[in-house]
Amino acid sequence: MSEHVRKPDWLKIRLGGNEQFTKTKSIVESHCLHTICTSGKCPNMGECWSRGTATFMIAGDICTRSCRFCNTLTGKPLPLDPKEPANVAESIRLMNLKHAVITSVDRDDLPDLGAQHWVDTIRTIKEVNPATTVEVLIPDFQGRLELVDQVVEAAPEIISHNMETVRRISPQVRSAAKYDVSLAVLSRIAGQGATAKTGIMVGLGETPEEVCCLMDDVLDAGVSVLTIGQYLQPSRKNIQVTEYVTPDQFNVYKSIALEKGFRMVESAPLVRSSYHAEKHV
Repeated sequence: MSEHVRKPDWLKIRLGGNEQFTKTKSIVESHCLHTICTSGKCPNMGECWSRGTATFMIAGDICTRSCRFCNTLTGKPLPLDPKEPANVAESIRLMNLKHAVITSVDRDDLPDLGAQHWVDTIRTIKEVNPATTVEVLIPDFQGRLELVDQVVEAAPEIISHNMETVRRISPQVRSAAKYDVSLAVLSRIAGQGATAKTGIMVGLGETPEEVCCLMDDVLDAGVSVLTIGQYLQPSRKNIQVTEYVTPDQFNVYKSIALEKGFRMVESAPLVRSSYHAEKHV
């Protein structure tokens, strides 16, 4: 077992606790919603909830995959909740969100892998909140590009699919998703004129050269928005952190990515794929 790496001072997290944080928490809980903020132990939950924003997680809170970096529950999911699209849409209305971010667990147990539920959720959000822009962070749908097409046709403003890490490390931390399949998903999104976005974690043993190769790969696929953040081990059962990347190195990655041609780059230790997402529209 590798030696534990001590967390540096720059990763101290500000906890939320203002009136808006309490209101957001109440709305999420009263509508029986799941958020990646809580299930993923996101370090920005205090900041985002205090601003009245949250990333909704649809299709339940039990994933059919068991990626080593992720803290979401793994097992046999419950049936889809037909009321969930309306509950998410109503919560967005109550929060008065200008930009809503939606993600999901993987539902490899379903014939369509949850694609229609995605479509229903996006369309319901837009019906109830016509002025709200929508960003979706979708799974790979096992590489079934016709299912990706269904999400594109529902017309969210941004469609994101995370590469998570560099090619060499991907098989070590992702239980089913494959690097080239993820590239194909992103290419399909961008190829139909949608804004394609992806995110990666660093601190898993990758080299700067490998990060730059990933940048080239996703640029070639048509990605225009990139997020880079520090991997943080959410529990003892998850893969350990290899390195805490310095803020200076994150700034270097941002400069390189912008020079390569990305339209928008978020790169800092506490950045996550939905962090400051409203700026990416």
